[in-house]
Amino acid sequence: MSDSPSAAAEIMDGVYSALRAHGYADLTMQDIADECSKSKSLLHYHYDTKEGLLVAFMEYIVSDSEERIAARADDPPVERLVQFIGWFVFAPDETDLEAFHIALQELRTQGPFNERIREQLARSDRLLRGTVADILADGIEAGVFREVDVEETAAMIVATLDGARTRQITLADSVRDDGDDGYTRTVAEATLRRIVEPLLVEGVELPPLDASIEALRRDPDSDANGGADATE
Repeated sequence: MSDSPSAAAEIMDGVYSALRAHGYADLTMQDIADECSKSKSLLHYHYDTKEGLLVAFMEYIVSDSEERIAARADDPPVERLVQFIGWFVFAPDETDLEAFHIALQELRTQGPFNERIREQLARSDRLLRGTVADILADGIEAGVFREVDVEETAAMIVATLDGARTRQITLADSVRDDGDDGYTRTVAEATLRRIVEPLLVEGVELPPLDASIEALRRDPDSDANGGADATE
């Protein structure tokens, strides 16, 4: 793909920065080259088209998310679930992160028409739903969650959080005018209160959402800084 793993990562970082700055529709290979300090000809050497590079970027962030999710697999299930929900939360004043998600939302609209993009979107969706299903199954086995249909519950949690993020992105100005902490935060809290808390067995408590979000913000590789569920 590129001359070395570090060069590949640098190019992917350049795609991330370029998407934030220019969005998907107006993005050019030159924009990406400018952001990663590579020549446009070098990018074309490794990736024939902008589409090919963006598909590679989607593959990169999903693969990175798979690795980081696997690294947390031994953490307590309740903590993992709260942290997963925290991934979707961003405040109205986080305009840089919002710009990136807007660009990804534009990219998602190409899914029905582009098989390569659709494959990566489907892979991301499987990862998100599978992650929650695994957490729930681990929690049931550990005796901290009540018995539940893990696949159905995972689908409901992911759809709820993804819908909240989409709403905050598409109605950003309205959310800011509301003066609250953001629609994603409101829905995350409701998800914990209405879906997750009823799953807890007696005596088990949820860790604070704020603590999970703060931990994500401190983690330079965290999805809150542009990674895991990025293609969703």
